[in-house]
This record gives sequence, C-alpha cells and structure tokens, in this order.
Amino acid sequence: MNTAISAKLINITAAALTGAALLLGAGSGAAHAANKIVARVSLSQQIMEVSVDGRPAFAWKVSTGDGAHVTPTGSFKPTRMHAMWYSKKYDNAPMPHSVFFSGGYAVHATNAIKRLGQPASHGCVRLHPDNAADFYQLVEMFGPTNTSILIVK
Repeated sequence: MNTAISAKLINITAAALTGAALLLGAGSGAAHAANKIVARVSLSQQIMEVSVDGRPAFAWKVSTGDGAHVTPTGSFKPTRMHAMWYSKKYDNAPMPHSVFFSGGYAVHATNAIKRLGQPASHGCVRLHPDNAADFYQLVEMFGPTNTSILIVK
C-alpha cells in the first residue's frame, strides 16, 4: 500500500475513533477533551495543519488571498457547509466541499492545484480536492462547534 495512502487511512481512523469515544461516553474528562479539530492556516507558509484532539493529523498546502485580496486572520468557527457551492460574487466559480467561516470566506477545493503553496485566491483558503473532501468530512463528523479555524500571518 502506498505510504501516503496508508498514513491518511491511519489519521482518518484515529479521528473516527476519537469521535466514537465521545459518542460512547468514554469518561466525562476524556469525552470533554476529545472531539476537537483545529485547522491552523499559516498565510506566510501557505499551509494548513489540522490537529485532532491536540494531535497533528494533516498538513496540506493551501492558496490564500493574493496581493489584491485579503484572507481574514483570527479564530473562527464554521458557520455553514456545502458539498458544492457556486460563488455568487465570482461568476459562479465552483467551490466544492466548502466550509464557510466568515461571511463569504471558506475553506474549499480548487482545481488550480499547481498554484497551491502560494497566494492565489480571492481570500478563501483553497485546498487540493482530496484534502478539501477530507477536511469537509472531518468537520461533518466532529461538528462545526467542535472545529476551530485559526488563520495566522
């Protein structure tokens, strides 16, 4: 099995087990500490690191706002999610696996994968389609209230 695929399956399984522990009521202290996702986006490094229950699970290249468009910084909670969304502001541009966190700003998939790792968006956080699908699934599994999106310079 490909090492990257194997690692991905291990990370997703660990995330699922953490969520299952909460659902099954694995002790009040353990349940309270579990079931948290933090997605930390570094604008300077153009990377998103995802931790589950305080443990690093994923690190993905992103594209954030280019010179003419800003990506907001701060700590956010997902406000809404769409398996497929079309931008009303930018000519119905497709935004698969959108996790909105501030107004019209979202973490979502892009087909411009060659631009990942450098600023290129209108302010959203763009991910490879596979990674966006994984992130979307994690947020669905753990819930928006247990998810934090932290965007730093």
